[in-house]
Amino acid sequence: MATIADPSALLDDDLLERFRARAAGYDEANAFPHDDFDELAALGYLKAAVPRELGGLGLGVEAIAALQSRLATAAPATALAVNMHLVWTVTAALLAARGDDSLRLVLDDAAAGEIFAFGVSEPGNDLVLFDSVTTATPTGDGGYTFTGTKIFTSLSPVWTRLGVFGRNDEDPAAPSIVHGFLRRADGGHESLDDWDTVGMRATQSHTTRLVEAPVAASRVVRILPVGPSADPFVFGIFAAFETLIAAVYRGIARRALDLAVGSALARDSRRTGLPTSSDPVVRWRIADAAIDLDGLEPQVDRIAADLDGLVDHGVDWFPKLVGLKVRATETAARVVDRAVTVAGGSSFRSTSELGRLYRDVLAGRFHPSSSDSAHATVAARWLGPVG
Repeated sequence: MATIADPSALLDDDLLERFRARAAGYDEANAFPHDDFDELAALGYLKAAVPRELGGLGLGVEAIAALQSRLATAAPATALAVNMHLVWTVTAALLAARGDDSLRLVLDDAAAGEIFAFGVSEPGNDLVLFDSVTTATPTGDGGYTFTGTKIFTSLSPVWTRLGVFGRNDEDPAAPSIVHGFLRRADGGHESLDDWDTVGMRATQSHTTRLVEAPVAASRVVRILPVGPSADPFVFGIFAAFETLIAAVYRGIARRALDLAVGSALARDSRRTGLPTSSDPVVRWRIADAAIDLDGLEPQVDRIAADLDGLVDHGVDWFPKLVGLKVRATETAARVVDRAVTVAGGSSFRSTSELGRLYRDVLAGRFHPSSSDSAHATVAARWLGPVG
């Protein structure tokens, strides 16, 4: 897959400023960023992972992660929403690079302009991909209907393809998990229009209710046993999701640090008459944030580069991926917190960009893998299974 030496060649400064200027309005109105999305589509951004021979940009994970971090410095919610489409296209590209063409339909559809959303998260399902509370019922011709509730469905207003999965208990002794892609035009789905959150409001990640939503046999891409799986499909989803989530939160951290530095340089202390940037406590806080961010930067790049390079980390892949996600979201939260402290009371205003980042960054803890789940994964790698 191709690389991109300079992300600003695709996402230039003028575009970022337009997105940044609109972000506050989308947040305040709790509205989907249609203008941002249309601009990105016109640039071919939604085809970043689609091979060149299919009309895409043919970019690798490292290049896409760099772009997503840059986009997130201007419009975190736009970046997070687009992430869900990119997760599916990157998963398809990762599998194709490893000789698995089972998600070719994703690349073909994305090349044709279809928009993919991620219908995976479910209320009360802490096993994520390894089990489901949605039912998958065979239709007798190789297809399935899906009935259940999906939460955090980003891109709800615009998706045309929804990646879904559910549990088939037709054989109680050997239940299975069925994965497929629902076409919006085929019906069986309802968006509850219930996204009213503290932050990341423009993602419009509404709850989606499925009632016998049909997925034809040609759009069923995996049938796996219930429980943990080493299938490349599962690996691809985890790899794409965790790495691109980390990239978005890296971008938030970058912007927060820049805003903190700008605030410190722009103000003088009435008490000392010196610039706030001369205050030793302020200097320590900004240095602490910069050190945190500096440690995150190469980890995102290295994991992404290893995915592009087909590096085989074996049993270490999942600990590396969940560790990256947790470190990125927790580092971003610390950096934003330091930045808010440096900026002071101005960041408490609803019109403050830094105040919005403070709310947006909270979403990081709700993306899989959670801190608890990640620690369990890493502990199992080093200590073996419990008992």
